[in-house]
Order: sequence, then C-alpha cells, then structure tokens
Amino acid sequence: MAKPPPARWWLVRPAQNLKPATYRCPLCGEHLPALSAHMLMVPEGDATRRRHAHSACVLKARRAGRLPTREEWRRAQPAPEANGSLWGRLRARLRGRGSGR
Repeated sequence: MAKPPPARWWLVRPAQNLKPATYRCPLCGEHLPALSAHMLMVPEGDATRRRHAHSACVLKARRAGRLPTREEWRRAQPAPEANGSLWGRLRARLRGRGSGR
C-alpha cells in the first residue's frame, strides 16, 4: 500500500461524483471511478490538496494510524509549558480543574 501525501492531520469524508472521471487512489495507486462511492481526503483542511481514495483504503489507513483526524493530532501534541506566560498559567489552571482539584 502506498503512503498518503505528507500532512499532520486529515479531514476525511464520503464522496461520490457525477462527473465521468477517473482518479488514482493515493493509498493503493489503483484507478478509482468517480461515479463509485469513495472517500475524499483533505490534508490539514487544504481543499486545494484534496485527494479521492477508495473507501477500503482509507479505512485501512485510518486503522493503521496513518490518517489521523485533526482532533487525534491535537491530542497527541505535547502540552505547552507553563513558563510564566498568561497562556501557560491559564492552561495549567484549566488542567487542574479537570482532574478534580
């Protein structure tokens, strides 16, 4: 299976096109008729870089962790240090509330 184009996170949604076109799936490299049900992959919300892919290929890549959503990517980011900045202090305070303190 091919690698998706580089991106930190992906917006993925079902797609179907009435245009008689054929795309190449960026995940497997095989042809994809636009008239068939498939998925639209948008790297980091940039619609100019969108790609059409087979539904099965997208689901397989998602299960393997290769197409994280924006929310999944954000959760994986380290929290900024509370280095005395207003933002750092606010985040530290909000984190303390969520832990039952």
